[in-house]
Amino acid sequence: MAVSTLTPAIVTPNPNYQAFRPKPTSATFRVTALASSNSLNSTTLISKKQICQVGLGLLAASVVSSTPLDANATRIEYYATTADPPCEFSYARSGLGYCDIAVGSGPEAPRGELINVHYTARFDDGIVFDSSYKRGRPLTMRIGVGKVIKGLDQGILGGEGVPPMQVGGKRKLQIPPRLAYGPEPAGCFSGDCNIPGNATLIYDVKFVDIYKGNRK
Repeated sequence: MAVSTLTPAIVTPNPNYQAFRPKPTSATFRVTALASSNSLNSTTLISKKQICQVGLGLLAASVVSSTPLDANATRIEYYATTADPPCEFSYARSGLGYCDIAVGSGPEAPRGELINVHYTARFDDGIVFDSSYKRGRPLTMRIGVGKVIKGLDQGILGGEGVPPMQVGGKRKLQIPPRLAYGPEPAGCFSGDCNIPGNATLIYDVKFVDIYKGNRK
């Protein structure tokens, strides 16, 4: 685009002279708007990139604030569950396999009440399909009233020879299909299912505490 140049003339200052201030034109507004739009788009792109980076590590519905120390401790616990510590299962009459990695010293889980647990869930070939550790907070669940799969109810609450878990305890559960999701696939969305039918599931469960919001 050609740029015209003007040679300023030398004139004698007039005491009544007022400096000419050009009014903003439509072109001025277009340039200003374009600059603002570019700045906003850059900010938006940066924000989206940052959100995307956070989203890769967390489920959006479960984002919580935590200190770096808490986050590191959570990651360490998660990798401890995936490391598959040695454990020899005992089996209940129902077919549930269980063994204690660490026996808790707190109260037992009260039937029908809400409790907080951390867990890592995998298939029997070792592939992890879900974990509360990766979400950064424990799962709050109602125990003993059919709100979770039967293997978790029995594995945490106890029964048929399985001792009840206590707060602070860590237990590994081997849950056969009839105590899990049975012959039907589960965790399905838009035709894709997270858990195939007749899957045997392995859960590493940590009984964190009894939910403090339970009715007295």
